[in-house]
Amino acid sequence: MSLSLIGIIFVQGYWINNTVENNEEQFSFNAKQILISVSNRIQYREFEEMFIPLQGILDSIDEPDNKTIHQLLDISIDNTTKSFAYANGILEEDYKLFSSFINLNIDTIRLKNILHRNTDIAAQDAKNNFAKQNSKSKLERIRGLTDLQRIDYEIVIGEIASFIPIHRRVQEKEIEYFLKKELEERDIKVDFEYAIYSNALATKVRSDDFSLDNPTTYGIPLFVNEQGVSEYQLYVNFTGKKQYVLSTIKGMAILSIIFTLIIVVAYSSALSQLMQQRQISQIKTDFINNMTHELKTPIATINLALDSIKNPKIVGDPEKVQRYMNMIREENKRMHAQVENVLRISQLEKNELNIKKERQELHDIIEDAITHVSLLVENREGYIKMHLGALKSTILANDSHLTNVIVNILDNAIKYSEDEPKIDIYTENIKNSIIVKFRDQGIGMSKVAQKKIFEKFFREHTGDLHNVKGHGLGLTYVKRIVDDHHGQIWVESERGKGSTFIIKLPLIS
Repeated sequence: MSLSLIGIIFVQGYWINNTVENNEEQFSFNAKQILISVSNRIQYREFEEMFIPLQGILDSIDEPDNKTIHQLLDISIDNTTKSFAYANGILEEDYKLFSSFINLNIDTIRLKNILHRNTDIAAQDAKNNFAKQNSKSKLERIRGLTDLQRIDYEIVIGEIASFIPIHRRVQEKEIEYFLKKELEERDIKVDFEYAIYSNALATKVRSDDFSLDNPTTYGIPLFVNEQGVSEYQLYVNFTGKKQYVLSTIKGMAILSIIFTLIIVVAYSSALSQLMQQRQISQIKTDFINNMTHELKTPIATINLALDSIKNPKIVGDPEKVQRYMNMIREENKRMHAQVENVLRISQLEKNELNIKKERQELHDIIEDAITHVSLLVENREGYIKMHLGALKSTILANDSHLTNVIVNILDNAIKYSEDEPKIDIYTENIKNSIIVKFRDQGIGMSKVAQKKIFEKFFREHTGDLHNVKGHGLGLTYVKRIVDDHHGQIWVESERGKGSTFIIKLPLIS
């Protein structure tokens, strides 16, 4: 069963760990897709903004040659304010569409061929659909390009834009906007930091708290040319990645932990009950052994006394006959007392013991109880001394049961005294209560025994099972009766230095 529980815990831990790893892989995949999309959006936005001015220039050229190409590259357009509408808002930035292209090292032969091809196409479109073409929006005109045309324009625009500083080509707000938009579309709520690097060197385009060394940083090339090469890299650090991944399995993980804890608690409870049952079984065995021993002893004594009385020599001696008769009577009382204790506990557990309480003087009950055990103390040459310091001792109690309580405590003090029993009884008043202390100089008890002394069947082992007669029910009965009188009982003891039983009962006026 223990192995099964360990296996369940191991499987739960493995499942949670495996789920976290899978979610981290999924997050990494989504992060790369987000960066690819953001990179494409930025590159497309640049293409879109530069396409119309470039096409207008091409439309005005009759025959592209080296001179017109250089004129095209020498054009410098003033800063203009552009407004770009997106799905969820307006992004306004200042763009200088073209920097001064003087002395730019561009492959003019290739550029001439591209411009020549697209000029012919533009001239043909202008001839056939001049009015219709002018009425088209920028987006419609871009969509109207063939794949070949689009590639040609991307090459031209890419080479021209490569001479523009990166902080003029892309703005921080634009990166933030696209990242937030992509995260919202994937329903991912996570914080991020970003930066653009140029050949491993940081540029001006970056957020304040970006760190390239963070393990949650992902990168993607930005402004890739026709050969698939880029001198810029966009890095994004998803600072809340760990929290987001854990939040995706938080609900299931909490339920899994709760159910596992329930299983652990149930298992622990079952194991504890099993151990208690074994302990109770052992205690009951000890109880039966002790009871058998204690009943066999008086029975054997009675049989011997009866046999002795039958002896003709004893019958003629009235003194010896009386002695044996007294012995039979005492042993019979002893057996009766043992049975009564067992019956009292049984009745208490079934709530069948009728305890009728009346106004009583506790000092009188103590004195009455002492008379029941005084002979035992005297036979062992011991003493019981009373120190009745309480000025008030009137309580609501059952005379018979409370007398039995005190007799049980005194009987224990006598039995657990190796030498002559020396018992002192003290009383005192504390507020509206009376405190009774029964102090002996016996063998005492351990700390463990003090905690269990009032449990049913409990007896502290002393090496010899029958060296002290008893069945572990007397103090259980004492505790139940004191509780029924709305009182408290506890013990203070030290091994080899005796014990002090303390009873606290409420006073009445």
